Order: sequence, then structure tokens, then C-alpha cells
Amino acid sequence: MLRKFLSFIALALMLCAAQAQTFPAKPIRLIVPFPPGGGTDILSRLVATKLTEATKWTVVPDNRGGAGGTIGIAEAVRAAPTGYDMVMGQKDNLVVAPWLYKNLSYDPTKDLVAVAHVAYTPVVIVTGVQSRFKTLADVVAAAKAAPDAITYGSPGNGTTIHLAGEIFNTAAGIKLRHVPYKGSNPAMMDVLAGNVDLMVSSLPSAIAQIKSGKLRPLAVTSARRSTSLPDVPTVAELGYKDFDVSTWYGLFMPAATPKDIVATVNAEVNKLLATNDMKAAIHAQGAEVQNMTPEQFSTLLKTDYQKWKGIVQASGATIE
Repeated sequence: MLRKFLSFIALALMLCAAQAQTFPAKPIRLIVPFPPGGGTDILSRLVATKLTEATKWTVVPDNRGGAGGTIGIAEAVRAAPTGYDMVMGQKDNLVVAPWLYKNLSYDPTKDLVAVAHVAYTPVVIVTGVQSRFKTLADVVAAAKAAPDAITYGSPGNGTTIHLAGEIFNTAAGIKLRHVPYKGSNPAMMDVLAGNVDLMVSSLPSAIAQIKSGKLRPLAVTSARRSTSLPDVPTVAELGYKDFDVSTWYGLFMPAATPKDIVATVNAEVNKLLATNDMKAAIHAQGAEVQNMTPEQFSTLLKTDYQKWKGIVQASGATIE
């Protein structure tokens, strides 16, 4: 019996090794858990295109938006752990959503394996150029004069970006009214049209409209200024001490995906991130490259997962 068991284990290891050596033998699906046009979609398509060019693999983006990015993550969790399905996850749906949604179907620390960290970015508070708000102080003054009258759009309930707005409400002692959208692009269209007063956005989602002069950035929410917008102050600089909300993006696969495949994808993504071309392309989107081993990325996920439990609970926000 023991001999048969050992033979079975040896065969399984051989099959895993053979699979890794021939991987990938078909196209890889990259699930994008937000609609087209937003920051996650932009970075996902950039990674898919550049990885395909660099490796001759075929990486195909597949948008599965909705519910603050949780639908796309759940799709990845259900996928077969063969390496042919991965997802571009971020703080929104991996470390914030589990503490907001009461009936979420997945545990990111158990149901997914961290493959490759791609980038991190601050969150930016913007308004249309036609807006009466010239500074963040203008927003605070108006909100104190008329609580719940000033609106801010976000890519959806349960995102880091939504929570950044709620955390700022608490820090400033005001009440901005949250207007959730199904992704960044529709929120962007409404702030440009003046239908909402402000938008809290990932920098990749807003950078093109800022650079074109259609959006006015009021502040970034990270601990230090963005290298893409060096003249825009941080929220902390404007009097809200220790204010620090940023987000990150990275690739994940179903938890049981073979380690050799995870290592192969990590190595290729990190080689890509080390190129000047990729660094420039990501920087142009308002993000910063940050490569990690799978183990380092897993540690980041677990650390932020616990950190945001306290932040979400302190905010009092919940989603059915």
C-alpha cells in the first residue's frame, strides 16, 4: 500500500513538472474585475499586451465587472487551478470588500495564491475644471455649510476609493454624499459633465483627463506626493495628519495552482516590470512599478487584510 502511495505521489510530481515545462500550452485568461476604461482595466490590458509581446504567450483580458470588483474575484476563485485563469486583484476586492460585504463567497487569503505584484498608486480627489471648487479647503467649507449636499462619485461600493472618501469625511468632520457607479469610467463621465461635484479615483483612471486639463486634482491621499503629479498636495499636507490611503494591483490565481506555474508567471512578469518600457508605460498611467516574489506579495495581502479590518469597522460601513 505504501509503495502504491509513493508511486502515486511520484507520478503527480512528474505531471506537475511536465505541466510547468510546457506551460502555457494555450491562451491564458486574465480576468479584469471592473468594466472597460477604469484604472484596473487599463493596467490589465497593458500587462496582457506587454506580456504577450515579451513571452509570445497569449494573454487575453476578460472583463467581469460588478459589485466593487468582487464578481471578478469570485470568478477566479471558481476557476480550475491550472494556471490558465488569473485575475488582476487589488485592495478594493481583496482586503477591503471581505470586511464590508456580509455574504462574500471567498476568503482571499485562502482561496487565491498571490502570483505577481504589478503596481501601486495613490488615490486622487478630483473635480471638473468648470467646478466652483479650486482647493480641498473649498470642498470642506462647502460641506460644512451644507452637509450631505456635496456629492462624490466612486467606482462602486466597497472599493478602497469609496472608503477613502468615507475616511476623509471622518477626518474633516464633514458629510460628503457618496454616489457609487459600476466602474470608474461612468463616474468619470458624470464628474466631467458636472452631474457629481467630485470624484475619488485611482490615479490611473484619472491621469489622462488631468493631463488634458479636463479634471482639476485637489489632493492625493497617499503619504507622499505622486511622482506623476508632483505639484498636487497630499491630504496630510493640507492639515489631516497621517492620512494615507493608496491601492495596489497584482495577479492572482486559484489557491491550488501548482507552485511551478506560479513561479514561472512571477518570473516573466518581474522581468517585464524591470524593463524601461514597462516602467514608463505604468508611470504614464499614474502608477509606480513594484515587483515582488509570490511570498512577499502574499505577506502584503495578509498584512493589509488585517489592517483594513480595523479601518472598515471604524468607518461603520457595511454592504449587504
